[in-house]
Amino acid sequence: MPVCYNHASMMICKKIISTITAAAAAVALFTVSVPVALAGSDNASRKAITSSRSFPKMNTARKDLLKETVSVSSDDSESWGGVESLNVPETKSTAEKKAEEEAKKAEEERKAAEKAAAEAARLQAAEVSRSRASAATSSTSSSSVSNDGAVDAPVSANGAGVVAYASQFQGVPYVYGGTTPSGFDCSGFTQYVYAKFGISLPRIDYQQRVWAQAHGTKVNDPQPGDLMWRSGHVGIYVGNGLMIHAPRPGKSVSIVPVYASFEYYRII
Repeated sequence: MPVCYNHASMMICKKIISTITAAAAAVALFTVSVPVALAGSDNASRKAITSSRSFPKMNTARKDLLKETVSVSSDDSESWGGVESLNVPETKSTAEKKAEEEAKKAEEERKAAEKAAAEAARLQAAEVSRSRASAATSSTSSSSVSNDGAVDAPVSANGAGVVAYASQFQGVPYVYGGTTPSGFDCSGFTQYVYAKFGISLPRIDYQQRVWAQAHGTKVNDPQPGDLMWRSGHVGIYVGNGLMIHAPRPGKSVSIVPVYASFEYYRII
């Protein structure tokens, strides 16, 4: 430290002391600030490193998510069926199955009855034909043919008997207004046949229907011998889907398959 003896020396000493003090302060400040700066720099560096490491990860995740989202697509060429395309097996209730079985059984029984009746009618018709042949050679036969060509009705007054009797007139020509075996129209034929069994039908077809509605029973399961009616025409049900009738001019009494729209009446 300099020694100051006078005023000038004291001034010089003060300047020297101030300079030394300022220098010392500057050195101290530098000594403190450098580590702090280095520490701050190190922390900033570390934070930057941490950020640089975390940001790419976040960006990568977002890129992967975007990639996955974009990669989801639908195949327009695929054929997707609706509910109606499902192959669901149909099921029936016990009641439905039972009803079907009963209907099937009833139909089988009806067909069997028709077949039996038709066979009985065929046999009876054959028997009547033999009787007629015998009557033609015997003048004392009680079943001889009358002057108008008619024959006696069979003894059995049932549907099969009606069919058997009616079958004898196959081949008789259609005659408009005809009511005898010399020639029949449709209602004349049915009136003649049923009359032999004690049934007095009116002359015209629609009147026969009215009579049948009043004295018979309309049925949906026709049996041999039932009266058949449709607008403008009548006939007799034979069985097995067949009928006998006098069709139209130029035709003759014949057995043919039943055609549509007939009503059936049980009158015997």
